[in-house]
Amino acid sequence: MSLELFNQLGVVKRNIHRADPAAVEILSNYSSATIHEAMGRVGLMKPYLRPIYPQAKACGTAITVLLQPGDNWMMHVAAEQIKSGDVVVAACTTDNADGFFGDLLATSFRAQGAKGLIIDGGVRDVMDLTDMQFPVFSKAIHGKGTIKATLGSVNIPVICAGMLVEPGDVVVADIDGVVVVPAAKAMDVAIATQKRSENEDDKRQLFANGTLGLDYYKMREPLAKAGLKYID
Repeated sequence: MSLELFNQLGVVKRNIHRADPAAVEILSNYSSATIHEAMGRVGLMKPYLRPIYPQAKACGTAITVLLQPGDNWMMHVAAEQIKSGDVVVAACTTDNADGFFGDLLATSFRAQGAKGLIIDGGVRDVMDLTDMQFPVFSKAIHGKGTIKATLGSVNIPVICAGMLVEPGDVVVADIDGVVVVPAAKAMDVAIATQKRSENEDDKRQLFANGTLGLDYYKMREPLAKAGLKYID
């Protein structure tokens, strides 16, 4: 653990700047893949984070949690900081796949208005979470329980599955992955995502009508220059 990270342990920041709700609403209509592309092909967490059920989707502003291995104390602390529309993003000080989260915490989070959980760690009670339709994206599913003994922090910058997440950033998660949109850029990214989606709709209609990508993207000449030969 770095000295900088150590100095941030035992901290709960109550007042955070959340992204523009209008931008969050727009982004909620699009996939993580489309947002990632529109943002310049950045922002994706590592692909080992997977939804615990295929239809899971979450979009909201980040409440960040830094956990200690095998200890979910700070998840309970984080519940108090949740506001309606938040997504909890939990990282750990070291690699750990214990079951930090289950249906009781999900019940508490939902009562506070949480839209889901992204956790670089393990979860348990998956059948109950699926029945609840509470969206969770995790590194592992593991029945191993945790203790409540060691301080972490809430609402500090964290690295979750390789991606920096600041409190208040927009997090969009679905079957394609988890993407993070910085709060300060949320509206710009939302507008760019809308435009990209509209462009894809136009192309989809062209392809449905028989147009080939070879012709639409003008690939034939560069393919020929690269040496592609057709043999009958």
